[in-house]
Amino acid sequence: MQPETALYPVRVRGDLDPALSRWQWLVKWVLAIPHYIVLFFLNIAYVVVTVIAFFAILFTGKYPRALFDFNVGVMRWRWRVLFYALSALGTDKYPPFSLRPNSAYPADLEVDYPQHLHRGLVLIKWWLLAIPHYLVLVAFFYGGIGAFMGNGDNDWGDGTILVPLIRVLLLIAVVALLFTARYPKGLYDFVIGINRWAIRILAYTSLMRDGYPPFRLDMGPREPEPPAASQSA
Repeated sequence: MQPETALYPVRVRGDLDPALSRWQWLVKWVLAIPHYIVLFFLNIAYVVVTVIAFFAILFTGKYPRALFDFNVGVMRWRWRVLFYALSALGTDKYPPFSLRPNSAYPADLEVDYPQHLHRGLVLIKWWLLAIPHYLVLVAFFYGGIGAFMGNGDNDWGDGTILVPLIRVLLLIAVVALLFTARYPKGLYDFVIGINRWAIRILAYTSLMRDGYPPFRLDMGPREPEPPAASQSA
């Protein structure tokens, strides 16, 4: 377990485009269709690689470096597409078709390679240990805010439905973009914090780290300052 103030070795970057279009968010999800097709196959490969890595870690305590780099590349590609079209809407710049890091693109991520992984933890961290985080992510991405629907025709039976928090935040963001051509900074920082939390959990449950992800919403486009740097400032 890591101290609460420690930096988690999964670094997510999402720099807000200062000149976002008022309307391009309407079509980005369509423009990204070629990426969805590629990611469909990459995600299948990601699952296969993770299963292979599971057995490699179980018997050797090592995540094969080539497999690790591939899966980090898939995570990176997925994050760029999400950032562009689906769960952040932070740029109008089209994502590259690449698994590699790209400092020129406003969204990127890195995961530190572990020299050794606990062989026993591989059996439980991807499901049992991650359950508390899964509950948080369900609220973020699948339903967390109640809304009343007058006809009562829904699974709750009382006219109430649950709306994913991330969708509510993005709806507010696109309305602000439409009328002001600005993405409110506080709202943007919150959206990136939610995505950062999800990516950390993905890395942990994909067996890339043993250190437990923090229950911490690190908001903003960049990772927080290292504790030592913060204290000396």
